[in-house]
Amino acid sequence: MVGGESVTSSGLRILALWCPDWPTTAAAAVAGVPPSAPVAVLHAGQVQACSHAARADGVRRGMRKRQAQSLCPELIVSDADPARDGRVFEPVVAAVTGIVPMTEVLRPGLLVIAADRAARFFGGEDRLAEQLADVVAAVGQGAGRESRAGAALEPLMVGGVEARVGIADELFTAVLAARSGQTVPPGQDADYLAPRPIADLVVEPALTGPGRIDLVNLLWRLGIRTLGSFASLDAADVASRFSSDAITAHRLVRGLPGRRPIRAPIASALEVEHVCDPPVERIDAAAFLGRRLAEQLHQRLSASALACTRLTIHAFTERGQQYSRTWRCAEPLTPEATADRVRWQLEGWLTGRASGGDAPDSPIARLALEPVELVNPGSMQHALSGEGLPGEVGDGLGDQARRALVRVQGLLGGESVRVPVRSGGRGPTEQVALVAFGDELRSPRDPEAAWPDRLARPAPSLLTQTGAEVFDATERPVTLDARGAFSADPAVVRMSGRFYPLRWWAGPWPFGPGKARAQVLLADSRALLLCCRDAEWTVEGIYE
Repeated sequence: MVGGESVTSSGLRILALWCPDWPTTAAAAVAGVPPSAPVAVLHAGQVQACSHAARADGVRRGMRKRQAQSLCPELIVSDADPARDGRVFEPVVAAVTGIVPMTEVLRPGLLVIAADRAARFFGGEDRLAEQLADVVAAVGQGAGRESRAGAALEPLMVGGVEARVGIADELFTAVLAARSGQTVPPGQDADYLAPRPIADLVVEPALTGPGRIDLVNLLWRLGIRTLGSFASLDAADVASRFSSDAITAHRLVRGLPGRRPIRAPIASALEVEHVCDPPVERIDAAAFLGRRLAEQLHQRLSASALACTRLTIHAFTERGQQYSRTWRCAEPLTPEATADRVRWQLEGWLTGRASGGDAPDSPIARLALEPVELVNPGSMQHALSGEGLPGEVGDGLGDQARRALVRVQGLLGGESVRVPVRSGGRGPTEQVALVAFGDELRSPRDPEAAWPDRLARPAPSLLTQTGAEVFDATERPVTLDARGAFSADPAVVRMSGRFYPLRWWAGPWPFGPGKARAQVLLADSRALLLCCRDAEWTVEGIYE
């Protein structure tokens, strides 16, 4: 019994296969060095991933490039390249698919399968795990060749790939178990998760929703250190006091049933298909085709008020071969994310064909995208920062809104439509700036800078600029004296022609000559943030 809800095994099992440090393994394959070499993958000048050999010399994620090289002079450095990671992972996926046909790729380096039926076929879960690990380890090293466009192709097969397998009832548990190569007994997911640190909620990016890091930090500050402590919270309390992603995370740590890897292709009327004339055998043509199909797919999804979290890519060759691969994402796929996955997959198939691996025997004659799992597009709500708002070309679910907003700007001017961005300032109204829609979302003031006399948290839930007057007990106006203090104790606030007695007040807190803020509690239990500038009072915010 977990959180008042009984958890029993349904007999359905999930296997996760994880290749540790995959970005470094892919980078090593491209560089032509063994995976055991010290390799680091950089993003924005910092170490994003490092191999075991590099960690043995003291290299850690987040280090600057120069510091990492000083600790490990033999360090091989490569820039982060998700497309490369996806291409090099394709032979691993193909090897696993040769044993268990239906696989799902969560990200390059991590895939999952429905394990219960496969385990019965191979004589048990342990034998299935050993078989998959052996197959991945046996993936050979292919020689690099040149594409028809003249560009060099990196090796698509990498040797000595380490793989760890985890098996459990639920996807989240299986992915965590794979990191230590464990099998969780049926019905024991919650017990396995209970002692694990709360940071495990963000250990796997493919299963982490937006705001999950903030949730983990908040839980840590509240004294919740383990997944079991979080699971023990009442589900109703979590739903009323935390974000929607916290509800999802709470179900994960309790081991409650979630979505599972697919067992068979699911037909969909939303599928998009393209007959390639001429057939596709060049990477640049594949990239163009991937973006075109992604836009068509998301137009259909948008028209049906749906979003896709699991996508299967089908390719048919001139000689009749069919290749399929399923990609899965924690959040609904955007057109850009869909195009990237199609491009990665086609590059993996086409370059595998060029290097003579297990890949299509002829050019691709037909391509289809099948949305396997659909969700409500409300899952794609955007943050107050304005990031993700429909201002980028190709933002599928926001295309209609974007065109409408651009039309409004054309009629009324560029400044007529503005989006909020986080900004710096002392007061709450100064900490949000409005930027013209379509312009770079750059704050006019640095929000991370030190702001003396900045109003302490919590911030008001509602911002306003309502005029007000403050009076003392003798009905005389209250202003600020030369030291920034009240000229008399406030007793009444007048707003919109009505008088409101005060039960409590705090402040004032000066932030400049003749300027100060104060908090007051009205007799009707409403709390206000008042601001005085040059003897004029305004209500800046309301606390609810």
